[in-house]
Amino acid sequence: MKHRLLIVDDEELIRWSLRERLASEDCDTMEAADGAAARAAIAKHSFDAALVDLRLPDTDGLILLREIHQQQPELPVIIITAYSSVEGAVRALKEGAVDYITKPFDMDELAMTVQRVLDQSNLRRSLSADLRQKNAQYGLARVVGESACIREVKGLIQRIAGASAASTVLLLGESGTGKDLVARAIHYESERARHPFMNITCTALPESLLESELFGHEAGAFTGATSRKKGLFEMAHHGTVFLDEIGDMAPLLQAKLLRVLEEKCFRRVGGATDIQVDVRIIAATNRPLEQQVEEDRFREDLYYRLNILPIVLPPLRERREDLPLLAGHFLDIYRHEFKKESIAFSGVAMQRLCGYAWPGNVRELRNVIERAVLLTRGDMIEGEDIILGRAAGRMTSNGEIISLPEEGCTLAEAEASLVRQALRRCGGNLTQAGRLLGISRDQVRYKLEKYGLKDGGRG
Repeated sequence: MKHRLLIVDDEELIRWSLRERLASEDCDTMEAADGAAARAAIAKHSFDAALVDLRLPDTDGLILLREIHQQQPELPVIIITAYSSVEGAVRALKEGAVDYITKPFDMDELAMTVQRVLDQSNLRRSLSADLRQKNAQYGLARVVGESACIREVKGLIQRIAGASAASTVLLLGESGTGKDLVARAIHYESERARHPFMNITCTALPESLLESELFGHEAGAFTGATSRKKGLFEMAHHGTVFLDEIGDMAPLLQAKLLRVLEEKCFRRVGGATDIQVDVRIIAATNRPLEQQVEEDRFREDLYYRLNILPIVLPPLRERREDLPLLAGHFLDIYRHEFKKESIAFSGVAMQRLCGYAWPGNVRELRNVIERAVLLTRGDMIEGEDIILGRAAGRMTSNGEIISLPEEGCTLAEAEASLVRQALRRCGGNLTQAGRLLGISRDQVRYKLEKYGLKDGGRG
């Protein structure tokens, strides 16, 4: 794909020379002899880069530079200047020019400068596109709801994300209320979005491994540590570290985390050198930390350092007016994923959703709707397709529950029965049957071979 460049210079010979040389670099050019022509070109066309003479007959190059950036803020501008006005070129760099070239210029050096600027511009655009995608995927728009309590949460996310200081955030709420979603929204709505978002569940690893994951280790720090490893805090420099289930963190790690919060530094396991980091820490828990402090299971000083910016996420039962919005949001996700674009909720199905207590909160709602979209045969999700509570783990072949095997059958017979029923219910689709059973497509295929089931479970 050719790049389009704007050349702004009042000397026709220079414009011709630049045009001919840049054509050999697979660039299309548009020329302007003065500021007025340049403004007209910028208003009508988009460019990948511009070369602008510092002295033009009708305007100053610095003024034109500012005007160009008002029209196309991301457009890289290279200033052309005479030896005697290099000082002006330096001023242009301060105004936002990406580079400058001096007259008379070497064409090969000029071509290299232009190519480098274009490569950097392409990289910036790629990063910007990636950030826009990440923001759409994880940003504030993903926090669905219009209830008063959710509007308050959204407002806190915006204020925290927009603040220049990396104050620590503590997310509180029951399991399934979306604490991980809010953590990502804070990160991707902030200036830190250009840097890593690193998350870890504090209960996912034993204490010794969790310490290494968080802080890294030096070679030889313990058995199996054959090389130096960076931890999450080091890799997240200028970004965000999300510590889920912080209430279950071991006391030794609590002390080390406190040091990171207070001094912005830490040491790798087995290390002797302090490592400075700039990270925002977001911690989350569904446990009552104040009670854990009283019971000496959580450090009081760490609790106060974490509790600078608390956000309490309400359970779904306290924001029932958001249920139709959330249900519609998840329906959009899964009907697209399962290629059932015309599917919708019946009135009875929506009443069933709105009348349930949702002890598992938003996570449970999402799972219920995923299951309903996956298993509904027609274009309408009916009331019986909404399987709630303990019944959600089963389905009959004609109702919607996979029936439990008869008493006295072997484990292999029970497993074969469940695989057969899932395949029948999903029309022989291995991927959907695996999703229903909580296993992979390959595992379904293996079990078909293991139990001699053929033709979508009808064998």
